[in-house]
Amino acid sequence: MQRPSVPGRFRFRARLTLGAVLTAVVCTSAAAAPGPPVPAAVGPKGGPGGDFPMRIVAYVASSGSGTAPSYDVRLERRVTSTQVGNGPTGVGAAPDGSTVYVANGLSDTVSFVETTHHKVVATVPVGSYPFAATPSRDGRRVITANWGSDTVSVIDTSSRKVVATIPVGELPHSVTTLPGGVSYVSNSGTNDVTVLSKEDRAVARVPVGDFPSGITSTGKGDRVYVANTGSGSVSVIDTGTRKVTATWAVGKGPLGLGLSPDGLRLYAADSAADTLLVIDTSTGRVLQQVPVGRTPQGLAVSPGGNRVWVTNEGSDTVSVVSPATGKVRATLPTGDQPEGIAITPR
Repeated sequence: MQRPSVPGRFRFRARLTLGAVLTAVVCTSAAAAPGPPVPAAVGPKGGPGGDFPMRIVAYVASSGSGTAPSYDVRLERRVTSTQVGNGPTGVGAAPDGSTVYVANGLSDTVSFVETTHHKVVATVPVGSYPFAATPSRDGRRVITANWGSDTVSVIDTSSRKVVATIPVGELPHSVTTLPGGVSYVSNSGTNDVTVLSKEDRAVARVPVGDFPSGITSTGKGDRVYVANTGSGSVSVIDTGTRKVTATWAVGKGPLGLGLSPDGLRLYAADSAADTLLVIDTSTGRVLQQVPVGRTPQGLAVSPGGNRVWVTNEGSDTVSVVSPATGKVRATLPTGDQPEGIAITPR
């Protein structure tokens, strides 16, 4: 596959025209203004948080403005906006909710953002054009998918340094991590998924559909779901055998994926149809198609599963959907060209 060139301020982007071709877009520099402040939760000791869990916050990577706007998930309103690197694309949340990790595609870095004050506390150089920054289940590492260098970088979250760089397939897009330290990486250019061992070695390649992008896994880690954007399908991988056990025809161009906490529903952002797909994981049948904004990209499910947040790249918004009603509860402004999204677990 011939790799597209990225001159000057242009960058790779998965556009969901027929055949899921790659195009380049200009990243603007206008930063979004923060929304009204939201007071922190007050615990029994009178301090922020106290003995109660911290506020659950959604962070969005706005690739066109170099920002990561944040939102109070319970109140469904904007908190502030954090300046990160250039061309941020992917976001991951630490298991303890203290930090989010933003992959800056145009800076070749990952920003560590602490979630109490929404400040960048570290910037870690990684490979070329990182698209995703996903923490391990134990929170000790962050794995980035380096789209431009066909590698993943493994960052130690304690030292905030890269401890391994591993070759994978062409144009790695997204990462999901399993219990025990295993990771799965979708490779858009080679139409497969790389399996990484806990020892940071590539141990298998699993063929899937065309232009695999979004990827997620069950809480137990027994299944991995891969969005085949170019095929209009989702591949289901059994992690015990590392084989595809089912391929579901769903939508026109599924991209971002997320699971309900009980694993019974898979949610997919259909970027080619401007909808959120609700899929029965026992049958692969699409149960609902919820209209959202233009060109939906990323997707995150709230910890309790009662809300699904979808970034709309073409509308510069995020849609908050209630799975119970199948309706959009709120549409909130973001920075320019929102892509990845993550919600802190607590």
